[in-house]
Amino acid sequence: MADFEAVRKAAITRLGGDAALKARLPKVASAKKLKAMDDAQYFSVISFRVFSAGLKRSMVEAKWPAFEEVFHGFEPKKVRAMSDEDLESLMNDSRIIRHWGKIRATHHNAAAMCDLVDEYGSFAAYITDWPDDNLVGLWEDMAKRFKQLGGRSAPMVLRHLGRDSHMPSEDTVRGLQHFGFYDGSGKGKKETRRIGDIIHEIAQANNCSLSEVSMTFATSCD
Repeated sequence: MADFEAVRKAAITRLGGDAALKARLPKVASAKKLKAMDDAQYFSVISFRVFSAGLKRSMVEAKWPAFEEVFHGFEPKKVRAMSDEDLESLMNDSRIIRHWGKIRATHHNAAAMCDLVDEYGSFAAYITDWPDDNLVGLWEDMAKRFKQLGGRSAPMVLRHLGRDSHMPSEDTVRGLQHFGFYDGSGKGKKETRRIGDIIHEIAQANNCSLSEVSMTFATSCD
């Protein structure tokens, strides 16, 4: 396998110094910190990703207190218990983003969260106990359980939470290709899993987080 240190040096040079690269690295939370969060906090983050997809983040952030109110603090059981009439009434609430598909997805996702908690004990246990060498499998499982959480949404949710995760971005793939770590197309489930395996192997060999490896490749070349 090619030399990851060469990739790091290229990223440092391109960004203008080691401090600049470190500032770009995602923060990774410990399993203890992740397990200190409750399921409502996790469900809020998932729902934020659903509603912010395709929209300006700052606009959704400004409206989020109203979302927290109308969706009962994102307590999964309370959202699951909302009736069709409750959901329909939200289409008249100008404080939130009135997107019927996303409102319905939130109701579905509350039920999915409740099922997941019944199965694993908590959402925190679900994401922290999942093995790093099959992280793509976690993304796929999240996309199956939750509506509107496909594509890059699942890894973005994990990154936001602080759960170590690489990002399947075009920049990351281009860096892997440029430095000879990967020669595939970067397209499709098979290639996504192959990239995940490569990044995990690099992280293990260099005592790095998956996030660090991913971001270093993403910033290593034009």
